[in-house]
Amino acid sequence: MLFAKKSKGFCVEFGDHVTQLARLSQPEAPYVVEELKEIPSNDPGAITAWVKSTEGKGATGYVHATCGVYPARRIVRRHTLDVKRVKDPAYFGEIYNQQFRIEADKYTIRALNPDDGGEYDPVKATQKEVLFCGLPSEDIVALQDKLLEQGIYPERLELGSLATLGGVVNYLRFKQSKTPVLLLEIGQESTQSYILSADGVDISRPIPSGIAAMIPVVQKELGLKDEESAKKLFYSNTFDFTSMGGALVKKLLKELQSSIGFYEVQTGQSIGNVMCTHLPTSLNWLGGTMAGALGVSPLKIDLAPWLDSLNIRLADGVTLGQQEERWFGLFSLLASYQNAVPDEKK
Repeated sequence: MLFAKKSKGFCVEFGDHVTQLARLSQPEAPYVVEELKEIPSNDPGAITAWVKSTEGKGATGYVHATCGVYPARRIVRRHTLDVKRVKDPAYFGEIYNQQFRIEADKYTIRALNPDDGGEYDPVKATQKEVLFCGLPSEDIVALQDKLLEQGIYPERLELGSLATLGGVVNYLRFKQSKTPVLLLEIGQESTQSYILSADGVDISRPIPSGIAAMIPVVQKELGLKDEESAKKLFYSNTFDFTSMGGALVKKLLKELQSSIGFYEVQTGQSIGNVMCTHLPTSLNWLGGTMAGALGVSPLKIDLAPWLDSLNIRLADGVTLGQQEERWFGLFSLLASYQNAVPDEKK
């Protein structure tokens, strides 16, 4: 028998800094999470070792997993369409080239409804707001190859950003919250910023400033001899940077305030919370710093009742530890996988 029946399910989220893995009781819902593991993304050997050691691989030796990825060149952009032009075959390509500054033929892109994540229907064209999501086609191949090298067979490859956005919207609906949330994916060179509510994705904007822009500030503030020394100290978790937090996020904050100001004028609503994902453990304090600089609170996620509502349970002995929020993307990926709703029910 070539393919043994898979007795387990797996879910993997590849972040810039941390890779999170979940082993599940079975490949299909309802799930019991039997193991949670965090491994530095720059240590592929440790990921491969975990795959080799875990049970449930089947005869192929690969773990068959739902995978969330965050390629640097990903596109997640809300856009207002000219409804009169939606049926023009060249229209979307013009948006990609002129608005997003990308070569349309080199990207794989889908148009989604920003309120429910369903596929946008240009034939009906009843709404003018759309969420364009995609990545370079060559990145898809490179990501699949990288996963296979580490012993992970991607049965489903998804932009982790989309799963997280869907998870936050679902969570706000579950909590019956009316308060808009600012979600930040702070990467090395850039930050993806979103304003979300229980009604969906209201604003999305890439900002050309990330963690790398903070390193020269650290060097200057502490009088270090070079940026490499500043970088090592910044990531080391041995120094309390909170006192200089305002200086570190100043550039990013300036960009964010224009987006937030525009949103608040347009909607009459104020941002109530901030949520930062994608940060390495040593930089988790950045979320609180960003929230403080904006004069709001970090979004406090109460995972247990939300997971219960999604029919996801943790096995005895599986704990989330401190800062449960860091698992939110992985569980959102798991939830989007199990709750794929047929089109007629969306």
